[in-house]
Amino acid sequence: MDPPRAERRPAFYAARPGGWRDWWTLLHPPYTAWHLSYVVIGASLAPHVDLTRLVATLLAFLFAVGLAAHALDELHGRPLGTRISTTTLIGVTIVGLAGAIVLGIIGLSRVGWPLIPFMVLGPLLVVAYNWELLGGVVHTDTGFALAWGSFPVLVGYVAQTGRLALSPVIAAVATFALSAAQRRLSTPARVIRRRASAVEGRITLSDGEQIQIDERTLLAPLETALHAMSWGIVLIATSLAVTRLG
Repeated sequence: MDPPRAERRPAFYAARPGGWRDWWTLLHPPYTAWHLSYVVIGASLAPHVDLTRLVATLLAFLFAVGLAAHALDELHGRPLGTRISTTTLIGVTIVGLAGAIVLGIIGLSRVGWPLIPFMVLGPLLVVAYNWELLGGVVHTDTGFALAWGSFPVLVGYVAQTGRLALSPVIAAVATFALSAAQRRLSTPARVIRRRASAVEGRITLSDGEQIQIDERTLLAPLETALHAMSWGIVLIATSLAVTRLG
């Protein structure tokens, strides 16, 4: 039997509403770690990996994506149902974007002008995607894959080297594909968790056996895949970082 809609959590990693648990839910831990891992992958492709630059780039993305992007998303319709005040969410957005920009400006002294386009594009992607600006052209499967898949890899590499090369571009295509797959799995899962009032149906097999369809039946393969992929990407990035920095 499907759980009552009021008892459904907005995501498989979401905690019960209230207090510090709202912040856990707001940060989207599996997805934030997933996309920060792309920064590590991009940096690990550089001929030499500078730990200080890598940490600074990760912090910039944590500020921009983990904090600002998710706070903006929650401001736009409260999809997570947190009890964090509007004023606090606005403050988190401002601090997150400002923190990312400040880190980028500091990085200019080491990386140089090639970092400037990424510093400009990053905040624009955060705002345009999460508030569906420009007619929602960025808030699409393709926009998601470019902004949260390809972009972190390229920034991770440029922050290390001050230039682009073929290898990070190929990796950016790969992370585009992975993020597109993530979006294809997470979108129906969100619809079921946040909008469906009932799930009913059955599958009739060739031998006549019938399998009943309910919310759990539909969510299980989607969210199991998302959970496994998030851990897999994080572990791949970790192994690369250990190899390059060890």
